[in-house]
Amino acid sequence: MAVGFIWFDLGYTLLYNEREKLFNQLITDRGYRRSEGQIELAFHVVDKRFMREYPGLLGTPAKKFMPRYFAQLCEYLGIDGDLTSFLNQWLKAWEENRLEWLAYPFVPGLLKELRSRGFRLGVISNWDPGARDILVRRGILEFFETTIISSEVGAVKPNREIFEIALEKASVKAEDCLYVGDNYYDDAVGASSVGMGYRIINRFGTFGVEELDSSILIRDVTELLPYLEKERR
Repeated sequence: MAVGFIWFDLGYTLLYNEREKLFNQLITDRGYRRSEGQIELAFHVVDKRFMREYPGLLGTPAKKFMPRYFAQLCEYLGIDGDLTSFLNQWLKAWEENRLEWLAYPFVPGLLKELRSRGFRLGVISNWDPGARDILVRRGILEFFETTIISSEVGAVKPNREIFEIALEKASVKAEDCLYVGDNYYDDAVGASSVGMGYRIINRFGTFGVEELDSSILIRDVTELLPYLEKERR
């Protein structure tokens, strides 16, 4: 059956922040030189490792996961020395800068195009109560007819409960839906538990997620259009 309803994750699916720039400023001050690409790849690799090996940990307060995360980030980039003081500096900068979540430049246009082609759109995301305000500031909340936020409904991915809540709220069947996210272990596992199809975003092809079937991977949400049109034929 062709997809009629598309559900989206938020972080690193529709939204991103500029953590790499902040990190680059700090390591530059410490005398390290790494390219923007190297830093982006390091965050990507550590993100995917944590998603795979420590499910749910990235959704906890930064102080809980950041020491381990930060150590692996520095190891990947070949940064050594006094990592304890560097970690404290990073945590302070993270707190003080309150990095704003931004929409990828192609997101508003894509959502508008999907709506114009008759697709129903929604959000299912593990996020704090500020999620809706972010979507309003980015000008994209209006595209979603149903928005399900974990902190509002008391359920989190990958538990099937949050997906069941979304399906009931939208009055749609799972087999008519596609879920799009960047975390296989939250997004695909949760979506498939209720019979929903899925696609997983991985900006670097299969890099960092070599354990996954490459046929479920897309580089960003713009790759949805050809797939969806093919499914509708």
